[in-house]
Amino acid sequence: MADFPWGDLLRVLPFTLGAVVVVLGGTLLVALRVGRHSVVDVAWGLGFATIALTSYVVSAGEGDAGRRLLIAGLTVAWGVRLALHIGVRLRDKGEDPRYAELLDKAPGNRTRYAVRRVYLTQGLVMWFVSLPVQVAVFVPDSLGLVDWLGAAVWLVGFGFEALGDRQLARFRNDPDSRGLVLDTGLWRYTRHPNYFGDATVWWGLWLIAASSWPGVLTVLSPVAMTWLLAKGTGKPLLEKDISQRRPGYPEYVRRTSGFVPLPPKS
Repeated sequence: MADFPWGDLLRVLPFTLGAVVVVLGGTLLVALRVGRHSVVDVAWGLGFATIALTSYVVSAGEGDAGRRLLIAGLTVAWGVRLALHIGVRLRDKGEDPRYAELLDKAPGNRTRYAVRRVYLTQGLVMWFVSLPVQVAVFVPDSLGLVDWLGAAVWLVGFGFEALGDRQLARFRNDPDSRGLVLDTGLWRYTRHPNYFGDATVWWGLWLIAASSWPGVLTVLSPVAMTWLLAKGTGKPLLEKDISQRRPGYPEYVRRTSGFVPLPPKS
């Protein structure tokens, strides 16, 4: 195993932090112009893609070329797809109720409050979760079995998330689905196939980084992403008031796994 270039990694981290600032700073300007902070959800995927591209560029001459291209390409593909999906979903819609409720609690200037509670928090999480990508581009060892296993896990997660989003979009666009619960396709086995796929993507990227021991140290990054989706700002917030809009949801909760896909209960 070749020596890991810790010094080069430390010199790169400020560049990736700067990339986060640029993405979210531009997003804030767009949000103020259009009058809704929900556009920050589009920046979530774009931010990860930008971090991956920045890491790839600044690590030129370091690390294994194949791994650098693999992990950057997978991260960009995931981030861009997610950004496009959310962008289409939010088109011609008003402020997200989550952000409206949060900003209604602002003790003073709403913009400064949004920067502190939304943009700064999201930026730090984005940078921390992407640490496996930032480390992997510097791993000097050649691609091996663990890398391809990670790519396979990523593919499962990407497919789960993309298919789940597609099934949900089709359901929402069907006028006959108003007030009903989506319980077919992937949604028959988990109430959040897109969130499960999202978490799986990051476990796959972590495996690519973990092909060398410095990458193993970034395990808290996929742990954090999984916790956020399953216990933090993902599933709990989404399910907070959904029963008021879809009366059959409590029964759906009773028979369907909340996160990991499982056979539905009878």
